[in-house]
Amino acid sequence: MENIRFENGALYLLDQSLLPNQEVYIAPQTKEDYFFAIKKLQVRGAPAIGIFAAYAMALLDTDKYELKKYLDSARPTAVNLSWATQRMLSAYNEGKDLIKEAQSIHNEDRERCCKISEYGLSVLNDGDGILTHCNAGALATSSYGTGLGPLLLGKEKGYNFHVFSDETRPLMQGARITAYELEKAGIDVTLICDNMASTVMKQGKINAVLVGADRIAANGDTANKIGTSGVAVLAKHYGIPFYVLAPTSTIDFNIETGKDIIIEEREPSEIKELNFREPVALPETKCYNPAFDITDGSLITAIITEKGIIKNPSKENMEKIK
Repeated sequence: MENIRFENGALYLLDQSLLPNQEVYIAPQTKEDYFFAIKKLQVRGAPAIGIFAAYAMALLDTDKYELKKYLDSARPTAVNLSWATQRMLSAYNEGKDLIKEAQSIHNEDRERCCKISEYGLSVLNDGDGILTHCNAGALATSSYGTGLGPLLLGKEKGYNFHVFSDETRPLMQGARITAYELEKAGIDVTLICDNMASTVMKQGKINAVLVGADRIAANGDTANKIGTSGVAVLAKHYGIPFYVLAPTSTIDFNIETGKDIIIEEREPSEIKELNFREPVALPETKCYNPAFDITDGSLITAIITEKGIIKNPSKENMEKIK
């Protein structure tokens, strides 16, 4: 299933906020439509956000400089967003065909996903138990995905995996989207609560952890969906390899360490109301709702990109992938 389609001069987006119960495509028309789609997670996953924003830059007839600033502010942690809008702005200044440039970004991501998936599959074995957190499949990118890419590619090649998918609170992407994608692909998947990760690791059911990333610092620290760093600590404790899969466009060499990554904070309603029939906390109860946390590079076994595998991420090893 395609998450972003460009057909006959119009863009169509699968509204991921409605999954898994409804499969609805929307057609954004205004800059506010595009901003809302990014902010409210109708489109999500760093690569997919970048692709979507590239089409926005191409299709909207407005000041491109202001449009870039406006779109970038929707999800500040996802570096692919600002990367894509900057590339589109440069193409605009050079007089290039912006539709073709956006399509190039889209096609290049497909190629990167295929390569990432191949490299990722090389570190796995048939029959492995895999833990995932959040969603980094085809719906978060363009094809195959990053964190889920090796599993989807492996399925095509006859591999059999058993996946344990963390539900990933509070937005439940692991439940709503990862489990949905894997079920659709015919991959054996079991949904677990986030706090069950330690139990399945201790029981010997997990051979590897696969996750995506929204921004990677020069030293290998990564911004992942909130809760990922806790999974990394558990994996380290139990001696389980922890892999981050992401395109090189997610690596921000202008940021030295994870301390420099801006962490997006989201609305309290996502914790208290979003997935419940009635609020689960009083209106006056304060909430802290960061969308991401930082996984220390020392906890990561390898970062897997379309250019190869960076083992034991460090500033020195990261430089080799430039």
